[in-house]
Amino acid sequence: MSPVGLPRTARVGSDWSAGILAAVCWLVIAGVLVALPAIAPTEPAAIAAPPGSAPWWATLAAVTAQSIALPWARRMPVVVLTLVAGIAFVLAWAVPPAYLSLATLAYLIAVYLVFSTRSLRSLWRVLALAAGIMVVANVVAEIRSDELDPAVAIGLAIVQTAVATGLPLLLALVVFSRREAREAHSGELRALARERDALVQASVARERAAMARELHDIAAHHLSGIALMASAIHRQIDRRPAEAKESVLQVRDQSIAVLADLRRVVGLLRGDDAAELSLESLATVAELVATAQPDGTATEFVTVGDAPELGAGVGPLAQLTAYRMVQESLANAALHAPGAGRRVTIDDSDSTAVTITVTHAPAAPSAPGTAPSAIGTGGGFGLIGMRERAELVGGELSYGRTADGGWQVRLRLARDRAAGTAAPDDSGRTPGVPR
Repeated sequence: MSPVGLPRTARVGSDWSAGILAAVCWLVIAGVLVALPAIAPTEPAAIAAPPGSAPWWATLAAVTAQSIALPWARRMPVVVLTLVAGIAFVLAWAVPPAYLSLATLAYLIAVYLVFSTRSLRSLWRVLALAAGIMVVANVVAEIRSDELDPAVAIGLAIVQTAVATGLPLLLALVVFSRREAREAHSGELRALARERDALVQASVARERAAMARELHDIAAHHLSGIALMASAIHRQIDRRPAEAKESVLQVRDQSIAVLADLRRVVGLLRGDDAAELSLESLATVAELVATAQPDGTATEFVTVGDAPELGAGVGPLAQLTAYRMVQESLANAALHAPGAGRRVTIDDSDSTAVTITVTHAPAAPSAPGTAPSAIGTGGGFGLIGMRERAELVGGELSYGRTADGGWQVRLRLARDRAAGTAAPDDSGRTPGVPR
């Protein structure tokens, strides 16, 4: 688990890399301390603090403490930067001035480790404090060497600290900016993935709703007819067995029809090439009306207009919506007003839209059923499903009681203006569109 409060970018830099840098730092400095007398026996530092002397051990202990602190630079940047600079400051007073440069290496690594995972804006005060401590340490070392005037020593200390701070800081900022860019890109990819998942979920929800309406329309049309015919068979079986047998055949036909519709819906879900994928349209409404007689009452079917193709310019989904509206309306009429006259009208005479109207007369006083006004107000999805379908295809659905107490459902579907279709002329007639 990452430490509490550690930024995401800091977690990217692994602790083992900081540990490797710390180990390399200690090995380099320890090697220099051991090899200095052999490499440069005349060096003042080698003469003043030979291996095994107190200043030599003090220098080794100081750089060891710095190296131990370096792996924690990304977790505790304030503490590590201050500690590394503070050790260098103490070392400037206790050992030969030349040894201070050995403690500067840990300071360079600490600056890089901190700012390769942290923004400069958040820690600039700490960096300024550490750099100030290093300036003082370098001034002390230069003054103790008795080689430079104080003013020159101060200027040289500032330059040395600026270089020791600026070089690792510049490299760290480059690494940090690249890491931030990668993190931003990863964030964009995650956002795109979430957006894609949301779109997929929304599409699945829409398909589920559409499938629920489809199954409801199938069940409402066929099963309500089967229920009515079963009630008729129950009354006819003893007194009029011949009519009861005829009703049984009708129940069989309705059952076969609902099974075929359900197979088609399941085939659409499977994407099976062998399944029947054709959609109902306005052209198949006549067949629907001819077979939709569950209570034995014939339905009148009327078309207005002389177009060679019924519903030309209306998309397939809109035509399927019209078909389902007629199917649902006839099922509701048979359920709520059995025996009442029914009429389906398709007005195809308007060049801009097709209007489908389903009307039934009021139910007989003795007829069982529920008033049409209750349709869709309960737990069913009749009128609700019709309205949702109409809105999805840009249609206009209206319904309500007629003047004689019956019920009427009307759906208006706009035609899609085909490419190259001429605009209406002065007489209001569109060329090429039958009137």
